[in-house]
Order: sequence, then structure tokens, then C-alpha cells
Amino acid sequence: MPNTKSAAKRLRQNIKRRLRNRAIKRSVKTQCHKVVAAIAQGNAELARAEFRLAVKKLDQAAAKGVIHRNAAARHKARLASKMKAAGIAPTAPKPAEPAPQ
Repeated sequence: MPNTKSAAKRLRQNIKRRLRNRAIKRSVKTQCHKVVAAIAQGNAELARAEFRLAVKKLDQAAAKGVIHRNAAARHKARLASKMKAAGIAPTAPKPAEPAPQ
């Protein structure tokens, strides 16, 4: 039970931030699970699309301070290595550019 007005405000802020952080972490975990599920199905296009979304969510969570940037990098690297082990390139190959004349 807070004894001062400032402590009461800090408590309200902490509750609000904890709920927001939990929602962000949950969405990141869900997206990572979707990538793993797409890899298990062998669906390369779906896996690439889900991987891009997972990277985006991980970067956003790291930027907001919900997770550490090294943790985000570790998760991205592990997802990429799982895709590579399944024979799926983490990013779609770029189309060949015409040679300059």
C-alpha cells in the first residue's frame, strides 16, 4: 500500500507498463512460434513472411526496452538458423539485375 501520492502514481504506472510489456512479449513469442510452425510444415513462403514479422516485432520490443537488444538478436539468429537448417533462406533471393552496358 503506497504511503505517498508519488508512490501511488508509481504503482499505477508500474501496473500499466507491466501489462503493456506482457502483451508485447506475448505477441513476440506467438510470432516466433508461428515461424517454427511454418518451418515444420515445410512452407517456405509462409516461413519467410512469418520470419519477417518476427524480426520486426523483436526489433520493436528491443527498441521499447521490453527485451534487451542482445536477446532480440539471439532470438533472430536462432530463428534464422532453424530456417537455414530446414533449407529455407531467411530472406527471399533478390532478382538478378541486368548487367550495365
